[in-house]
Amino acid sequence: MKEVIALKAKNSSYFQMFRLTIVVIASVLLLIGAVIINISSNLVRKGQLDKVKSAGDLFISCITDEYARDKNTYIHSADYLCSKFTREQEVRIYLFNSDGTCLAAPDGNLSRKLTKSTMSELEKGDILGLSSKYLSQNIPSFNYITKIFLRESDGKYTPMYVLAAGTTEQAEICTIIIVASYASISLLFFIGCFFVFKRKIKANLQFEEEFLRIVEEYSKDNFTEKLSTDISPNFKRICDLVNTLASNVEKSEETSSTFISNVSHELRTPMTTIGGFVDGILDGTIKKSRQQEYLILVSQEIQRLRILISSMLNMSRFESGTMRPNFKETNLTELVIKVVLMFEKRIEEKNLEVEELDSSRLYAIVDADLMQQVIYNLVENAVKFVNENGTLSFTFDEKGDECIIGVRNTGEGLKDNEIEQVFNRFYKTDSSRGKDTTGLGLGLSISRKIVHLHNGHIVVKSVEGEYTEFLVHVPRDCTKTEKEKQN
Repeated sequence: MKEVIALKAKNSSYFQMFRLTIVVIASVLLLIGAVIINISSNLVRKGQLDKVKSAGDLFISCITDEYARDKNTYIHSADYLCSKFTREQEVRIYLFNSDGTCLAAPDGNLSRKLTKSTMSELEKGDILGLSSKYLSQNIPSFNYITKIFLRESDGKYTPMYVLAAGTTEQAEICTIIIVASYASISLLFFIGCFFVFKRKIKANLQFEEEFLRIVEEYSKDNFTEKLSTDISPNFKRICDLVNTLASNVEKSEETSSTFISNVSHELRTPMTTIGGFVDGILDGTIKKSRQQEYLILVSQEIQRLRILISSMLNMSRFESGTMRPNFKETNLTELVIKVVLMFEKRIEEKNLEVEELDSSRLYAIVDADLMQQVIYNLVENAVKFVNENGTLSFTFDEKGDECIIGVRNTGEGLKDNEIEQVFNRFYKTDSSRGKDTTGLGLGLSISRKIVHLHNGHIVVKSVEGEYTEFLVHVPRDCTKTEKEKQN
């Protein structure tokens, strides 16, 4: 099992990123180290060369003065100066005559000789640099070689050569210190980065494993677990969104189950009623004298089924964007009366009073079937929640180019927080759950979509404990609004 987890970890994008990051950090540290060491070495080298040149120039100044003072004793002074510079500044200085013979040396060894190639090279200018060819073929040194002219009493000049040499030991020690210091700091930095990134990658790998495990459970419709949000801000937002999505899916599953159950009940009830009446007519249980009455009830139940099925189909068409209204001039008042008659039996059972249906006729160019569905949903809602012996009232108004239909019922009314959610899909108020055990919670949501499709709007007004009123505002001519919208 551990081997499988290790294999998954190595194949993970996080591990690949970790390995690449470590390689990049190591490469950058090496590159920076090479640059720093090179720059530092050049600075140390330049400092040593400047030191050697300064010592050589100081020796030349001193020996020039001594030669001018007494040319017979200047050799003795040169020997003294060579020893002094070697002792105090660790710079060896040699004095050569015009043919390259050594006249003064710090160790008294006058066997050294300046080669002709070196003297020829000096004709082009002073020599300043690191080399092993001037004093020793094995040990490199910082060298400063120059040609000088000592003034004679007769005004002539005697050419001579001065060689100043410094050891590379101090420069090497400085370079070693710089390399060691940078290597130590880089190693500590690299180790710190390694463990920080390793810890981060390990946490991300654990998150990835947990994420995949829980998402796999979600794919099996098991939403009992939620992703931990105790992680970096970016992953926290992902977890929050996935948790929200899971909650919504879980809620959707529950509402879908309720929806299917309610749809089955809503379809079964009118179908049972229709079947019972039709069977009663066919087998003679219902007398001929009352068959017309029951056929009217059957027609109303069929109409109810049609509207119910249209509601479900229209919701699907709204969501897919394929709903296309069929606008034509419609008598909205008669449409309302027609719908109210469909609830005649329930109105009588509750002993309700219906007001304002005898208002003047209100006409508008709308989709009659869709508007009938809106009115049916509003009237059904009003009849369902009106109090016993209560009142249903309707209003038909015109304001400019707008038609307004109002459906009002007395009763418990709505709370402020319920008014904000009443048009939400599948939403039912707390007080309605006991009274509306079979409703789908789609009616008002569909109604608002239909009204918006007519470029209108629907408003709800309510006073808790007194009444609830829905006002439907639609343009008198929806075709004009549609054309203006397209243009």
